Amino acid sequence: MKLYVVGFGAGNRDGMTAAAEKAILSSDLIVGYTTYIKLIKAIFTEKEYASTEMTRERDRVILAFDEAQNGKTVSLICSGDSGVYGMAGLVYELSEKYPQIEIEIVAGVTAALSGAAVLGSPLTNDFAVISLSDLLTPWNKIEKRLECAAMGDFAVVLYNPSSKKRSDYLLKACDIMLKYKDENTVCGYVKNIGRQGQESGLLTLSELRNMTVDMFTTVFIGCSETKIIGGKMVTPRGYKDV
Repeated sequence: MKLYVVGFGAGNRDGMTAAAEKAILSSDLIVGYTTYIKLIKAIFTEKEYASTEMTRERDRVILAFDEAQNGKTVSLICSGDSGVYGMAGLVYELSEKYPQIEIEIVAGVTAALSGAAVLGSPLTNDFAVISLSDLLTPWNKIEKRLECAAMGDFAVVLYNPSSKKRSDYLLKACDIMLKYKDENTVCGYVKNIGRQGQESGLLTLSELRNMTVDMFTTVFIGCSETKIIGGKMVTPRGYKDV
C-alpha cells in the first residue's frame, strides 16, 4: 500500500521532474484539487482521478489514504513542490491513523524557482518566501515576517499576493518593504508560470505597490544588490569579490 505525495511543478510536462512523472504513471489513482486535476488529466489522459474543491484539504488527504488502504497505489498531487505550501505536512499529520501505508514525498519545482528562471536570476543569494494568504496564517504574523525579511535585506518571493477578498494585500506588503527598501528596488512578477497565458515583467518597488495581481501571480522583490542586466532581474552572488 503506497501513497505518493507529488509536486508536479507548474503544470506542464516540461517542468515536471522525472520522479514525479514516474510516480504518477505507476499510480492507480490520482487525487488532487479540482484545478490541478484538470492540468494533470490533460497530460495523463488514461488515469483514474478523484478531486475535491479548495478548503477541503483534509478530505482530500483522507480520501487518498482510504484508497491506498483499499489496495490502490495513489498519487496525491500538488502544484509546485508538495512540501512548499503543499500537502506533504498534512499527510504526515494524518498518517498515524494509517500506519500500514508507505508514504513517499516526490519533490517538484516550486513557483519561486520556476518563476525566477523566467525573470533571470533574482534568487542567487539569500532569499525568503512568504505567502500573503491569511486563510491559515494570521495577517499580523505575515506582517512580522515581511518586516523581518525587509530588515534583513533578503530578496523576497510573495506567493498568493492577492485575491478578491484581499485586493490590497500586495499594497500593504509593499508599504512594509518600503520602510527598509529603496523605492527603486528591482522587482518582477510572473503570472501563469509554465501555463497558457504566461506573462512576466520587471518594475520598481514603488510601481509594484500599485500593481493589480491575482492568485496565479508570483511576485519577486529584490534586495539592495539586485539589478537589471540585459533585461533580466539579477541578484549577484558576489563571486568576483572572492
